[in-house]
Amino acid sequence: MIKTISNEYLKVNINTRGAEINRVTGANGIEYIWSGDKKYWGRHAPILFPIVGRLKDNHYTYDSKTFEMGQHGFARDMEFEVINQNNDSIELQLVSNDQTKSMYPFNFKLIVRYELIDHKLSTNINVYNTDDKEMYFSVGAHPAFNLPLLKDGSEKYEDYSVKFDNKGVYDQIQFDVPYANLESIEKIELDQPIQLSPELFYDDAKVIEIKNREFTTTLSSDVSNHGVTMTGYNTEYGGIWSAKDAPFVCLEPWWGIADDIHTDGKIEHKVGINNISPNKKFVAKFDLSFF
Repeated sequence: MIKTISNEYLKVNINTRGAEINRVTGANGIEYIWSGDKKYWGRHAPILFPIVGRLKDNHYTYDSKTFEMGQHGFARDMEFEVINQNNDSIELQLVSNDQTKSMYPFNFKLIVRYELIDHKLSTNINVYNTDDKEMYFSVGAHPAFNLPLLKDGSEKYEDYSVKFDNKGVYDQIQFDVPYANLESIEKIELDQPIQLSPELFYDDAKVIEIKNREFTTTLSSDVSNHGVTMTGYNTEYGGIWSAKDAPFVCLEPWWGIADDIHTDGKIEHKVGINNISPNKKFVAKFDLSFF
């Protein structure tokens, strides 16, 4: 079911399936979020939980038991309950059940809150441990943005770049697709924007380690004054991705990452894994500002 929040600047459609942003329309008429054309990629902005990326051979072990789970976890394909909604905000909830327990042996509550503040859409992903044992998880977001944003022929994909407020040298994670290879980390300098081209993503996503800091990236065009800025808070990893030759790009804040090629398969040893004690919560927060 599609739910809508809005203010004088933005209108946002959110699907209760996956608590996924399906559409963001500006008062300027621009459609910011990717249309979900299955020719390239049939999603818009999925929530990733309780893993980010892919498990090696699609399974892991916990307490001597083996569990299977697909890429990016199950939350993006499950129906959320709307627990609160106003004109400019909404909260959606997923609670562990028999279906989730067959893939993930923890009791949890996942609440996604979206709130519009002027030109900004603020997202809080709240992970609650409702179990009586330590809970292991990863969480992230995968918003995709139309490129070019203007459909009048005045822009093209290659006019866009991704700029970084947090300049400096970072570790760039290399992949033996679809797994991370932590023995093959390269340095990347982010003092200059990354100019976009389809070829940039032929070898999969570009992922850097941010190490639990606030991190801001801006996707914008050289020939117009429109784009989107994403700020992640206490972010562990950041990704930029697109499908092959697709007219969109994703800016992805992650609190987790795909399995390392040398994983032992135990979820408590998984690279980028988070853990919270019983009756505690973890908050993953990011903002999208549209212009």
